[in-house]
Amino acid sequence: MAKSQQTFNKSEKEKKRLKKREDKRKKMEARRAEIKENGSKGIEFAYVDHNGNLTDTPPDPSLKVKIKAKNIEISVPKMTDADKVDPVRNGKVSFFDSSKGFGFIIDTENQEKYFTHVSGIIDQIAENDKVTFELEKGMKGMNAVKVTLKK
Repeated sequence: MAKSQQTFNKSEKEKKRLKKREDKRKKMEARRAEIKENGSKGIEFAYVDHNGNLTDTPPDPSLKVKIKAKNIEISVPKMTDADKVDPVRNGKVSFFDSSKGFGFIIDTENQEKYFTHVSGIIDQIAENDKVTFELEKGMKGMNAVKVTLKK
């Protein structure tokens, strides 16, 4: 007599598959019954009002704002004279080692500390000197360059 090819594991998987199918069918019937009961028409709409907020009522056409296509800018706004910033900054030398050729300058406006190298220094500087400088992007952050003593 031949042994049955149906193993316990196969029969368990088949039971799970059938149970999943039955659960899905029950959920679908429950949704259909709910729709009939509530009288729902299906998909509900969401509207955007004149302020850009989502609402469930249509927007009032009298509040509609007309915008001309030529007034829409899809770029960075042009710089005006008020937007330009003076690149020269004021600061104080907090540390300078003339033998190694580097130091640090603290900006007086925002108290940020910037690295400076002897190659970016125009005048001779020492610790606690008041200086003017410009910033330049370095390998590890912003560096002070064109460092001169403040007169």
